[in-house]
Amino acid sequence: AAMRRFLGPLLCLWALRLPAGSGAAARGLDVASYRERVRAMFYHAYEHYLESAFPYDELRPLTCDGQDTWGSFSLTLIDALDTLLILGNVSEFQRVVNVLQEGVDFDIDVNASVFETNIRVVGGLLSAHLLSRKAGVEVEAGWPCSGPLLRMAEEAARKLLPAFQTPTGMPYGTVNLLHGVNPGETPVTCTAGIGTFIVEFATLSHLTGDPVFEDVARKALKALWKNRSDIGLVGNHIDVITAKWVAQDAGIGAGVDSYFEYLVKGAILLQDKELMSMFLEYNKAIKNYTKFDDWYLWVQMYKGTVSMPVFQSLEAYWPGLQSLIGDVDNAMRTFLNYYTVWKQFGGLPEFYNIPQGYTVDKREGYPLRPELIESAMYLYRATRDPTLLELGRDAVESIEKISKVDCGFATIKDLRDHRLDNRMESFFLAETIKYLYLLFDPDNFIHNDGSDFDVVVTPYGECVLNAGGYIFNTEAHPIDPAALHCCRKRKEEQWEVEDLMREFYSRKKTKKFTLKRAPDHGEREDANDPKDASSEKAGEKRNSKKSSHSLLSCPSQSFNSKLAVLGQVFLDNT
Repeated sequence: AAMRRFLGPLLCLWALRLPAGSGAAARGLDVASYRERVRAMFYHAYEHYLESAFPYDELRPLTCDGQDTWGSFSLTLIDALDTLLILGNVSEFQRVVNVLQEGVDFDIDVNASVFETNIRVVGGLLSAHLLSRKAGVEVEAGWPCSGPLLRMAEEAARKLLPAFQTPTGMPYGTVNLLHGVNPGETPVTCTAGIGTFIVEFATLSHLTGDPVFEDVARKALKALWKNRSDIGLVGNHIDVITAKWVAQDAGIGAGVDSYFEYLVKGAILLQDKELMSMFLEYNKAIKNYTKFDDWYLWVQMYKGTVSMPVFQSLEAYWPGLQSLIGDVDNAMRTFLNYYTVWKQFGGLPEFYNIPQGYTVDKREGYPLRPELIESAMYLYRATRDPTLLELGRDAVESIEKISKVDCGFATIKDLRDHRLDNRMESFFLAETIKYLYLLFDPDNFIHNDGSDFDVVVTPYGECVLNAGGYIFNTEAHPIDPAALHCCRKRKEEQWEVEDLMREFYSRKKTKKFTLKRAPDHGEREDANDPKDASSEKAGEKRNSKKSSHSLLSCPSQSFNSKLAVLGQVFLDNT
């Protein structure tokens, strides 16, 4: 029981190696070449941000300067930090960690989006904190249960807590970082702005031992669940004081999207049956009322009648989410619908009228969003269908041809005539580039299958880290689910973990373990292998054949349905 509970969320891992003679090779797509082009895209954008925009939040690529957008946090630097490590650049990762510690201040008189600050700042800092040791950062005693980036993430999250002080537990959308919620603040918040906290806030609670973060996130999730309609749908905007729905359009896109995403990811991260059952109930209603020919429309939340027959670019995350619950066939059919829109315009317009087959007025832009690429990455891990690599190829070609300018990559204001806008959102480096790179890099440490991991000592005993199974928050910041088991103070679980580790070491005596080195992907000169850079500090690494013993097999999931992590379904083999 101890083994199943402790290793369940850690070692149900999803890395799939690209086989020789795969469809990619058959269609002549040079994966390594596209991977290096994506790397070059990252540095073109990142270096110009540093040169022209830092310490502002974002780069304005047409005028080669910067602007604050979400709170004056040097947001692009925080958002890009874990991407640096995924690209192998440990020296820049280490430098940026020092810069952020010295330069970022959350005690400022700024009105900040609660949602955006959480997913970009709190999520980015938590991910970087958990990856610091792999990047060769000299971590303090007690890590991962302590550390400067963790303290920064906690400070940022505490600035958001006043927003949750409502009669319903659903948060306001905006909070002043110095004074709390402004007296005249609107009580109307979008559904995603209420239900997109459990990944970051539960991670914070598990690492710091303070339950307040997970508690408020759960209360907000359950408030939305309580206020769903009789036919099982939620609307787009709700009054957080009265719990009255203000916008009653139900769908999977903008204003709702990451609520559904976090029910699934929260369930996997926390092995939480209740969160998964909530999503599965929503999924039934979504299929019953919004799905038409593998498209998803917008409907009235109480009646189920169609209100908007449009596809929004933000909805393109849905096939990836479907893959996480093992619904790969439906995911691929919907993905292919969305891909036809990309082929039509060289990008996804914000709104696409499905019956008319064309863009919607004033919604013709593409701000370099990641969602379709994100779904391609998840589905490729599950299927290795070369069509998914072709989407990655098309994305690289389109973005470079249309969006690349001297100072970075510019938002596409109109896909019909390729007019550009003077903005490069931080998610371009946090998400779009990251998912493209991971699509073309099957051997990245993020895709670890559990055969390579670290054992670290914490104040609460030993724990396993860096074994894979990373859960991406909605800004693509990877969270190591193993870390949530490193800082538990419950004595009975500590004993179970210690028993498990004793069993591991006893088995080690009869098996051969070797150091495992990641293959060289041709990183820049300063992009040293993070495993080499941190080998002296990272503890003893062990490599075992996956079939050698039960520690590296996936126990059956406790959920009623089969779960999947990054698209691979794990069956009950007990």
